[in-house]
Amino acid sequence: MSDVLIRGRVLTFVREPAGIDDAGAYRYHEDGAVLVRNGKVADVGTYADLAKRAGSGISIADHRPNLVLPGLIDTHLHFPQTQAIASYGAQLLEWLNTYIFVEEQKFQESQHAAFIAGRFMDELLSNGTTTAVAYCSVHPESVEAFFTAAEERNMLMIGGKVMMDRNAPEALRDTPQKGYDETKHLIGKWHGRGRAHYAISPRFAITSTPEQMEMSRALVAEHPDCYVQTHLSENRDEIAFATSLYPGAQDYTDIYTSYDLLGRKTLLGHCIYMSDREISVLAETGAVGVFCPTSNLFLGSGLFDRDRFDRLGARHSVATDVGAGTSFSMLETMDEAYKVLHLQGQRLSPLNSFYMMTLGNARALDLEHRIGSLHAGADADIVILDSRAKPAMELRMQVASSLAEELFVLQTMGDDRCVAEVYVAGRPMKRGRREQAKTLIERAAALV
Repeated sequence: MSDVLIRGRVLTFVREPAGIDDAGAYRYHEDGAVLVRNGKVADVGTYADLAKRAGSGISIADHRPNLVLPGLIDTHLHFPQTQAIASYGAQLLEWLNTYIFVEEQKFQESQHAAFIAGRFMDELLSNGTTTAVAYCSVHPESVEAFFTAAEERNMLMIGGKVMMDRNAPEALRDTPQKGYDETKHLIGKWHGRGRAHYAISPRFAITSTPEQMEMSRALVAEHPDCYVQTHLSENRDEIAFATSLYPGAQDYTDIYTSYDLLGRKTLLGHCIYMSDREISVLAETGAVGVFCPTSNLFLGSGLFDRDRFDRLGARHSVATDVGAGTSFSMLETMDEAYKVLHLQGQRLSPLNSFYMMTLGNARALDLEHRIGSLHAGADADIVILDSRAKPAMELRMQVASSLAEELFVLQTMGDDRCVAEVYVAGRPMKRGRREQAKTLIERAAALV
């Protein structure tokens, strides 16, 4: 792969911003560039300096006046729910039984799983997301499709087969031993292959028996470098049901604690109705509470209390949670995050929003050395954002006077139309798909 100099207004974070005026939290080059070599970031700085060092023969991708940022990161969503977005009128448990468990049964068919996996990856890329943490279905075929589609695009993706052996249709249930065996096989095949990472995925306490939770504990002990993902305290009825199934637990969090499932690689979706004790357990173990604002609003679940997580020292990230989440766009997700926090008297500055979508989520995954920022040695996953992509945005930007104001316009009004280009390991993906589609159209026309 030849060297390329990606030119534009380069923005990358170095730490969490302390406020809207914290210019020390990021590096910004008005006329900047990122030198990409063999899929990695080789250098970052002003265009004049990098162009001089690179020499006259370098290939230049000129994206001025757009912003050049690290690729966006999504820490919780469900790839088998891609076609279940916009399923009307239910809260969590009814929504699962009415729509989701019906939809997920289709993923025992390899052809269907492969089709949706490809569309899922392309939808992520269209929205500027280059890394995501996803649940597959209970079927190994869905995991094969998920990682195959990611590998074809060279995307750094995290995912795994859900384990569920009760309180679901028979077609979606495994057994404790089958869940263990299939997961272990899939870890052996995919974890660490290329850019793939595996997530051990007991769906949640309601759909796993104590015997399956024991098998989950064994898998985590045997594969400590794998991630763990599950759900926690999304809905009051869910909490009551889960704790009734584990009467020995003092609360919902204690169910997972008792099976040794909490650690720095554990991602817990939602975490809305939690006591200080429970959040303190997350702080002690390093587990991550995942804030899913569009999903929490859509299902009427509740409001994530970020400030309490911060006060108690617990880690947190942000995610779309497709398909209860209503958009693949991290920009639209942060728009809703702003509102959820605003309702509780909590502030979310545009600097913090873009930190969370990039370096913040990378740190939640302990992958900040590879993704989430533009630094020498990082993977060259890059998004190009156009803050004037929509007429209303262009009009608003005529009076924007600062970088923070521009970021807030993107966060509040932005969507996939603002993603001018996205690079995966240095390869332009939007342009590549457009060129591929053009070629197919031309070939089809030639046959007529």
